Amino acid sequence: MSFIDAHQHYWTLGLGHNDWPGPDLEPIFRDFGPDDLKPHLSAAGIGSTILVQAAPNVAETEFLLDIAAREETVAAVVGWVDILAADAGAELRRLKTHPKFKGIRPMLQSIDETAWILRPEAIATLEMLPQMNLRFDALVQPRHLPVIAVLADRLPDLAIVVDHGAKPFIAEGRLEPWATDMAALALRPNVHVKLSGLVTEAGGDWSVERLRPYAAHLVDVFGAERVMFGSDWPVVLLDADYAEWFAAARALTATCTAAERQAIFLGTAARFYGISAV
Repeated sequence: MSFIDAHQHYWTLGLGHNDWPGPDLEPIFRDFGPDDLKPHLSAAGIGSTILVQAAPNVAETEFLLDIAAREETVAAVVGWVDILAADAGAELRRLKTHPKFKGIRPMLQSIDETAWILRPEAIATLEMLPQMNLRFDALVQPRHLPVIAVLADRLPDLAIVVDHGAKPFIAEGRLEPWATDMAALALRPNVHVKLSGLVTEAGGDWSVERLRPYAAHLVDVFGAERVMFGSDWPVVLLDADYAEWFAAARALTATCTAAERQAIFLGTAARFYGISAV
Protein backbone atom coordinates (compact mmCIF):
# COMPACT_ATOMS: atom_id res chain seq x y z
CA MET A 1 0.00 0.00 0.00
CA SER A 2 1.47 3.35 -1.04
CA PHE A 3 1.13 6.78 0.55
CA ILE A 4 -0.60 9.99 -0.53
CA ASP A 5 1.09 13.37 -0.67
CA ALA A 6 -1.81 15.67 0.19
CA HIS A 7 -0.19 18.93 -0.92
CA GLN A 8 2.07 19.71 -3.87
CA HIS A 9 2.30 22.22 -6.73
CA TYR A 10 3.30 22.45 -10.39
CA TRP A 11 3.91 25.64 -12.30
CA THR A 12 5.24 26.88 -15.64
CA LEU A 13 6.31 30.46 -15.14
CA GLY A 14 6.37 31.46 -18.80
CA LEU A 15 2.63 30.94 -19.23
CA GLY A 16 1.85 33.99 -17.12
CA HIS A 17 -0.40 32.22 -14.60
CA ASN A 18 1.98 32.70 -11.71
CA ASP A 19 3.46 35.99 -10.50
CA TRP A 20 4.98 34.02 -7.60
CA PRO A 21 7.65 32.78 -7.03
CA GLY A 22 9.91 35.61 -8.08
CA PRO A 23 13.64 35.64 -8.80
CA ASP A 24 14.34 36.41 -5.12
CA LEU A 25 13.34 32.79 -4.38
CA GLU A 26 16.05 31.30 -6.57
CA PRO A 27 15.65 27.62 -5.52
CA ILE A 28 12.07 27.54 -6.81
CA PHE A 29 12.20 30.21 -9.52
CA ARG A 30 11.85 27.77 -12.39
CA ASP A 31 9.32 25.45 -13.93
CA PHE A 32 8.27 22.37 -11.99
CA GLY A 33 6.29 19.52 -13.54
CA PRO A 34 5.44 15.85 -13.02
CA ASP A 35 8.73 14.54 -14.36
CA ASP A 36 10.56 16.54 -11.68
CA LEU A 37 8.49 15.07 -8.86
CA LYS A 38 8.05 11.44 -9.90
CA PRO A 39 11.51 10.23 -8.76
CA HIS A 40 10.86 11.66 -5.30
CA LEU A 41 7.42 10.06 -5.10
CA SER A 42 8.86 6.71 -6.11
CA ALA A 43 11.66 6.92 -3.55
CA ALA A 44 9.19 7.74 -0.76
CA GLY A 45 6.64 5.11 -1.76
CA ILE A 46 4.01 7.71 -2.62
CA GLY A 47 1.51 6.63 -5.23
CA SER A 48 -0.64 9.72 -5.67
CA THR A 49 -0.81 13.40 -4.84
CA ILE A 50 -3.20 16.29 -4.32
CA LEU A 51 -2.23 19.06 -6.74
CA VAL A 52 -2.98 22.47 -5.22
CA GLN A 53 -3.30 25.88 -6.83
CA ALA A 54 -0.56 28.46 -6.34
CA ALA A 55 -2.07 31.46 -8.15
CA PRO A 56 -5.40 33.28 -7.74
CA ASN A 57 -6.76 32.78 -11.24
CA VAL A 58 -8.87 30.20 -13.04
CA ALA A 59 -6.36 29.93 -15.89
CA GLU A 60 -3.88 28.27 -13.55
CA THR A 61 -6.59 25.91 -12.27
CA GLU A 62 -7.33 24.84 -15.83
CA PHE A 63 -3.59 24.32 -16.40
CA LEU A 64 -3.50 22.03 -13.35
CA LEU A 65 -6.57 20.11 -14.50
CA ASP A 66 -4.93 19.55 -17.89
CA ILE A 67 -1.93 18.02 -16.09
CA ALA A 68 -4.21 15.90 -13.92
CA ALA A 69 -6.03 14.56 -16.98
CA ARG A 70 -2.83 12.96 -18.29
CA GLU A 71 -0.99 12.18 -15.05
CA GLU A 72 -2.06 9.14 -13.05
CA THR A 73 -0.07 10.31 -10.03
CA VAL A 74 -2.40 13.31 -9.61
CA ALA A 75 -5.47 12.03 -7.78
CA ALA A 76 -7.15 15.39 -7.18
CA VAL A 77 -6.85 19.09 -7.93
CA VAL A 78 -7.63 21.90 -5.51
CA GLY A 79 -8.22 24.98 -7.63
CA TRP A 80 -9.28 28.59 -7.35
CA VAL A 81 -12.40 30.57 -8.17
CA ASP A 82 -13.43 34.11 -7.32
CA ILE A 83 -15.73 33.21 -4.47
CA LEU A 84 -17.08 36.76 -4.23
CA ALA A 85 -18.23 36.76 -7.86
CA ALA A 86 -21.89 36.48 -8.74
CA ASP A 87 -21.10 33.66 -11.17
CA ALA A 88 -18.98 31.66 -8.72
CA GLY A 89 -21.52 28.84 -8.63
CA ALA A 90 -21.55 28.52 -12.40
CA GLU A 91 -17.75 28.48 -12.44
CA LEU A 92 -17.68 25.73 -9.84
CA ARG A 93 -20.16 23.66 -11.80
CA ARG A 94 -18.07 24.08 -14.94
CA LEU A 95 -14.85 23.02 -13.22
CA LYS A 96 -16.66 20.14 -11.50
CA THR A 97 -17.15 18.48 -14.88
CA HIS A 98 -13.50 17.46 -14.57
CA PRO A 99 -13.52 14.30 -12.42
CA LYS A 100 -10.35 15.27 -10.53
CA PHE A 101 -11.55 18.72 -9.46
CA LYS A 102 -12.10 18.22 -5.73
CA GLY A 103 -11.99 21.60 -4.03
CA ILE A 104 -10.98 25.25 -3.93
CA ARG A 105 -8.43 27.34 -2.09
CA PRO A 106 -8.84 31.11 -1.79
CA MET A 107 -5.45 32.52 -0.80
CA LEU A 108 -6.51 33.99 2.54
CA GLN A 109 -2.96 34.53 3.80
CA SER A 110 -2.49 37.26 1.17
CA ILE A 111 -5.66 39.17 2.09
CA ASP A 112 -5.24 41.89 4.72
CA GLU A 113 -8.82 41.59 5.98
CA THR A 114 -8.61 38.69 8.42
CA ALA A 115 -12.36 37.96 8.39
CA TRP A 116 -12.69 38.30 4.60
CA ILE A 117 -13.88 34.71 4.25
CA LEU A 118 -16.96 35.55 6.36
CA ARG A 119 -18.26 38.09 3.86
CA PRO A 120 -21.82 37.21 2.79
CA GLU A 121 -20.78 36.64 -0.83
CA ALA A 122 -18.07 34.21 0.28
CA ILE A 123 -20.45 32.32 2.57
CA ALA A 124 -22.99 32.05 -0.25
CA THR A 125 -20.37 30.38 -2.44
CA LEU A 126 -18.91 28.14 0.25
CA GLU A 127 -22.31 26.78 1.25
CA MET A 128 -22.58 25.37 -2.30
CA LEU A 129 -19.47 23.23 -1.90
CA PRO A 130 -20.97 20.35 0.13
CA GLN A 131 -23.79 20.03 -2.41
CA MET A 132 -21.16 19.63 -5.13
CA ASN A 133 -18.99 17.25 -3.09
CA LEU A 134 -16.18 19.82 -3.02
CA ARG A 135 -13.78 20.72 -0.20
CA PHE A 136 -12.25 23.91 1.14
CA ASP A 137 -8.49 24.27 1.66
CA ALA A 138 -7.78 27.07 4.11
CA LEU A 139 -4.45 28.76 3.34
CA VAL A 140 -4.21 30.73 6.56
CA GLN A 141 -1.95 32.18 9.20
CA PRO A 142 -2.49 31.97 12.97
CA ARG A 143 -4.51 35.20 12.90
CA HIS A 144 -7.20 33.41 10.89
CA LEU A 145 -7.82 30.47 13.22
CA PRO A 146 -10.70 32.03 15.20
CA VAL A 147 -12.27 33.08 11.90
CA ILE A 148 -12.05 29.54 10.50
CA ALA A 149 -13.72 28.31 13.70
CA VAL A 150 -16.62 30.68 13.05
CA LEU A 151 -16.77 29.48 9.44
CA ALA A 152 -16.82 25.83 10.54
CA ASP A 153 -19.67 26.53 12.94
CA ARG A 154 -21.64 28.47 10.35
CA LEU A 155 -21.18 25.78 7.68
CA PRO A 156 -20.92 22.48 9.59
CA ASP A 157 -21.29 20.40 6.41
CA LEU A 158 -18.32 22.12 4.75
CA ALA A 159 -15.21 19.91 4.69
CA ILE A 160 -12.31 22.17 5.69
CA VAL A 161 -8.60 21.41 5.81
CA VAL A 162 -6.09 23.88 7.25
CA ASP A 163 -2.97 23.97 5.10
CA HIS A 164 0.52 23.88 6.62
CA GLY A 165 -0.75 23.68 10.19
CA ALA A 166 -1.79 27.35 9.83
CA LYS A 167 1.88 28.37 9.60
CA PRO A 168 2.81 28.50 13.30
CA PHE A 169 5.57 30.73 14.68
CA ILE A 170 8.30 28.08 14.53
CA ALA A 171 11.12 30.46 13.61
CA GLU A 172 10.35 32.38 16.80
CA GLY A 173 10.02 29.23 18.89
CA ARG A 174 6.58 30.42 19.94
CA LEU A 175 3.52 28.19 20.44
CA GLU A 176 0.88 30.67 21.54
CA PRO A 177 -1.68 31.82 20.62
CA TRP A 178 -1.44 29.30 17.76
CA ALA A 179 -1.64 26.25 20.01
CA THR A 180 -4.72 27.39 21.94
CA ASP A 181 -6.53 28.56 18.83
CA MET A 182 -5.70 25.35 16.97
CA ALA A 183 -7.01 23.25 19.84
CA ALA A 184 -10.25 25.23 19.80
CA LEU A 185 -10.56 24.83 16.04
CA ALA A 186 -10.01 21.07 16.35
CA LEU A 187 -13.24 20.83 18.36
CA ARG A 188 -15.07 21.30 15.04
CA PRO A 189 -15.40 17.81 13.51
CA ASN A 190 -15.55 19.15 9.93
CA VAL A 191 -12.02 20.61 10.17
CA HIS A 192 -8.86 18.70 9.23
CA VAL A 193 -5.21 19.80 9.06
CA LYS A 194 -2.17 19.20 6.87
CA LEU A 195 1.17 18.18 8.34
CA SER A 196 2.99 20.27 5.76
CA GLY A 197 4.94 23.48 5.37
CA LEU A 198 6.58 23.30 8.78
CA VAL A 199 10.18 23.36 7.59
CA THR A 200 9.46 26.55 5.65
CA GLU A 201 8.10 28.20 8.77
CA ALA A 202 11.16 27.09 10.76
CA GLY A 203 13.68 28.27 8.17
CA GLY A 204 17.04 26.95 7.05
CA ASP A 205 18.17 25.90 10.53
CA TRP A 206 15.14 23.68 11.06
CA SER A 207 15.42 20.36 12.86
CA VAL A 208 13.05 17.58 13.80
CA GLU A 209 13.31 18.60 17.44
CA ARG A 210 12.31 22.19 16.65
CA LEU A 211 9.32 20.96 14.67
CA ARG A 212 8.26 18.31 17.17
CA PRO A 213 6.12 20.45 19.55
CA TYR A 214 4.08 21.78 16.63
CA ALA A 215 3.58 18.44 14.87
CA ALA A 216 2.77 16.71 18.16
CA HIS A 217 0.15 19.33 18.98
CA LEU A 218 -1.56 18.86 15.62
CA VAL A 219 -1.79 15.11 16.07
CA ASP A 220 -2.84 15.48 19.69
CA VAL A 221 -5.73 17.90 19.15
CA PHE A 222 -7.02 16.65 15.78
CA GLY A 223 -6.23 12.96 16.08
CA ALA A 224 -4.52 11.09 13.26
CA GLU A 225 -7.84 10.56 11.49
CA ARG A 226 -7.94 14.31 10.73
CA VAL A 227 -4.23 14.89 9.98
CA MET A 228 -2.72 14.35 6.52
CA PHE A 229 0.87 14.50 5.30
CA GLY A 230 1.78 16.95 2.55
CA SER A 231 5.16 17.80 1.06
CA ASP A 232 4.41 21.35 -0.12
CA TRP A 233 6.85 20.55 -2.93
CA PRO A 234 8.45 22.48 -4.54
CA VAL A 235 8.09 25.26 -1.94
CA VAL A 236 9.75 22.94 0.57
CA LEU A 237 12.93 23.20 -1.51
CA LEU A 238 13.55 26.61 0.02
CA ASP A 239 14.73 24.79 3.16
CA ALA A 240 14.82 21.02 2.55
CA ASP A 241 14.58 18.47 -0.21
CA TYR A 242 11.66 16.09 -0.60
CA ALA A 243 13.40 13.14 1.05
CA GLU A 244 14.52 15.24 4.04
CA TRP A 245 11.02 16.49 4.80
CA PHE A 246 9.45 13.07 4.25
CA ALA A 247 11.97 11.53 6.65
CA ALA A 248 11.28 14.31 9.16
CA ALA A 249 7.52 13.71 8.91
CA ARG A 250 8.08 10.02 9.55
CA ALA A 251 10.27 10.85 12.55
CA LEU A 252 7.68 13.30 13.88
CA THR A 253 5.02 10.55 13.80
CA ALA A 254 7.25 7.72 15.01
CA THR A 255 5.43 7.43 18.34
CA CYS A 256 2.06 7.03 16.61
CA THR A 257 0.57 3.58 16.22
CA ALA A 258 0.74 1.82 12.87
CA ALA A 259 -2.94 2.63 12.30
CA GLU A 260 -2.36 6.29 13.09
CA ARG A 261 0.58 6.51 10.70
CA GLN A 262 -1.50 4.86 8.00
CA ALA A 263 -4.14 7.55 8.52
CA ILE A 264 -1.67 10.44 8.40
CA PHE A 265 0.16 9.20 5.31
CA LEU A 266 -2.78 7.69 3.43
CA GLY A 267 -6.23 7.28 4.90
CA THR A 268 -7.08 10.81 6.01
CA ALA A 269 -6.30 12.37 2.63
CA ALA A 270 -8.10 9.60 0.73
CA ARG A 271 -11.23 10.01 2.81
CA PHE A 272 -11.18 13.81 2.89
CA TYR A 273 -10.69 14.27 -0.86
CA GLY A 274 -12.79 11.27 -1.87
CA ILE A 275 -10.03 9.46 -3.71
CA SER A 276 -8.82 5.89 -3.82
CA ALA A 277 -6.39 4.65 -1.17
CA VAL A 278 -4.12 2.40 -3.22
